[in-house]
Amino acid sequence: MKPLHILLACLVAIAACTNNGTPVYLDPSKSVEERVADALPRLSIEEKVAMTHAQSKFSSRGVPRLGIPEVWCTDGPHGIRPEVLWDDWSQAGWSNDSCTAFPALSCLAATWDKEMSLLFGRSIGQEARYRKKDVLLGPGVNICRTPLGGRSFEYMGEDPYLAGQMVVPYVKGVQENGVAACVKHFAVNNQEVRRTATNSVVDERTLYEIYLPAFEAAVKEGGAWAIMGSYNLWNGEFNCHNHRLLNDILKGEWGFDGVVISDWGGCRDDDDAITGGLDMEFGTWTDGLHGAPSDSYNNYHLANPYLQRIADGRAGTRELDDKASRILRLIFRTSMASERHYGSFNSPEHYEAARRIAAAGTVLLKNDGVLPLSIPDGGKLVVIGENAIKKMVVGGGSSNLKTKYEITPLEALQEAFPNAQVVWERGYVGSTETSFDRVDTGEDLSESRPAGQLLADAIKATEGADAVIFIGGLNKSANQDNEGTDKLDITLPYGQDAIIETLAGVVPHLIVVNISGSPVAMPWADKVDAVVQGWYGGSETGHALADVLTGAVNPSGKLPFTLPRSLADGPLKTERQYPGIQEEGEQWWQEYYDEGVFVGYRWYSSKDIPVCFPFGHGLSYTKFEYGPAKASKSTLSCAGSFGVNEGTETVLKVSTDVRNSGERDGAEVVQLYLMPPAGDVERPVRELKGFEKLTLNAGQTGRAVMELPRRAFARFDADSHRWVVDSGTWTILVGSSSEDIRSTAEIKIN
Repeated sequence: MKPLHILLACLVAIAACTNNGTPVYLDPSKSVEERVADALPRLSIEEKVAMTHAQSKFSSRGVPRLGIPEVWCTDGPHGIRPEVLWDDWSQAGWSNDSCTAFPALSCLAATWDKEMSLLFGRSIGQEARYRKKDVLLGPGVNICRTPLGGRSFEYMGEDPYLAGQMVVPYVKGVQENGVAACVKHFAVNNQEVRRTATNSVVDERTLYEIYLPAFEAAVKEGGAWAIMGSYNLWNGEFNCHNHRLLNDILKGEWGFDGVVISDWGGCRDDDDAITGGLDMEFGTWTDGLHGAPSDSYNNYHLANPYLQRIADGRAGTRELDDKASRILRLIFRTSMASERHYGSFNSPEHYEAARRIAAAGTVLLKNDGVLPLSIPDGGKLVVIGENAIKKMVVGGGSSNLKTKYEITPLEALQEAFPNAQVVWERGYVGSTETSFDRVDTGEDLSESRPAGQLLADAIKATEGADAVIFIGGLNKSANQDNEGTDKLDITLPYGQDAIIETLAGVVPHLIVVNISGSPVAMPWADKVDAVVQGWYGGSETGHALADVLTGAVNPSGKLPFTLPRSLADGPLKTERQYPGIQEEGEQWWQEYYDEGVFVGYRWYSSKDIPVCFPFGHGLSYTKFEYGPAKASKSTLSCAGSFGVNEGTETVLKVSTDVRNSGERDGAEVVQLYLMPPAGDVERPVRELKGFEKLTLNAGQTGRAVMELPRRAFARFDADSHRWVVDSGTWTILVGSSSEDIRSTAEIKIN
């Protein structure tokens, strides 16, 4: 709605209500609930229904008669999507919608830093508000169940506690700007292959312990104003209108008072859309990728079919009033909020935030003393690999962005060493694609040299080099880090493993930088001198990587997922587990979560399977010494069961002193894992239950203090639908990763 139309509509609304004074819903001094209560009875049934479904690709109707504006959504979660046409996915061709591209969420999770998450949320929320968006479609917190997951780069790793701790400040930061964070994709949406036709068969214990906690934290601690349903089914019911997930758990047990938004095309049935907990329907009657005729919006499940059901008595208005109330609440929290927010766009502060976050998430996996880089004036640095020059902001699906600029690693290294010779060789040809959905990087990645010549030229270039860096990994092409497809394996594509092995045989000290948003195998890790895990870092990705490589920033990132030695080592062993099977008589593919709670490091540590680099691993250019772990109590009386909304109070504090014993200032993530006593119910041998990031000057000692609520010790019992704390002796494990435990303590639970 254009500003003039909004003004006229407001004048009309005020004039229409002069007999009763100023309407409460227009009075910003009133509470949101008072405004909702006042506005709801003023709406006709037709107006309420019109608010529940889309009117364009990214907007739903307001109520012009009453001056209630439309709701505008935008894709995230890494930046504000360029404008698309009203009724078509094609870019609108605006010249002023180039956003700040922030790092992928897997990079944010790798910071293990809640302050960075808050900075991320505030910054992207300011960009969304400046662009007059009411709902940011992100962040994503689905668990990295398999390293093949194509959309893992948009999520926050394999651990529910880490994802839950990182999503809360993100949500709060976004919503400080009067923009709703729409946390997605709810729930058990852990693969892209057949994502719209797969039924996730997950037992309730696994659901509550692994796949729901991050969403629960976003709602109960973060106060999220919106949730997006996922494409898949859970236990036979589509998740965009899954009564058990949306009505019983989300709105019932968790008390969610916001809106449930369908994924685009995720609503599948008229009656279920009405009663199954969905509030706003988007993208139906399309496959989510192509256009649809304008009149299709009237045929949405929550459009004319809804009105017809009310008219002939097949549906009442109780659900409609609830949907309309939630949508009004969303509007009064965002575009009609009592506090005006204006936002900012492409500001120097946002680019600096993107750079800081990307650097903080960069993980130093291995270092045999070759980092940080030191290239003398007149020296030679050789950079090999396509990802040194390939821009990654464009592509990947709905997270595709148009950014004002994107600094590549090669550009940043040339800038960092202006008086040295910085030579680049491609080494291999990966993806020559430079555009996605009418957004183009402006690069020319064409190549005429054959593979053998590319490698020979790279080897020749290393002669006389002071340092050699291979920068490769994945990109956002199909079957890599990409919405809509999963990876086919975790080996590096384009023959990169063989290239790295060859280079390691001729280069004295090879540094490898892997750019990806999801786990890859590194069979060459013991043959190179340094390994760095980089990410899709957004507009400032090159600067952030160079900051770490040169030591301008001391690396402090930690892996948010396990890097296994091979795909076969993981917990998914059968086709029925992944990608699912189609059983006789079943309409949908069935995907059985037979591994239960043994996901990621829970599997590897419990089965004693060696990995390449463990969950939580990350080195520094300094060293940290841990003191003994100390618990505030030696005995607890918290055994037994408690309900799903209980057990949040702190029952134990664990502390440990950490000393920076090196010569550089740095930061260390102190991680706390719990090992349960032996019992009748099989449990992982360790689970993350706390962490704190300490920033310490050289020689400084700091204290990490982590609080454990009763819920930290609990497992979910599906039969009683309660959390249960087992009695016995528990072991507290404090360390630098899931496998690098520095100190332990015991606590007895009666």
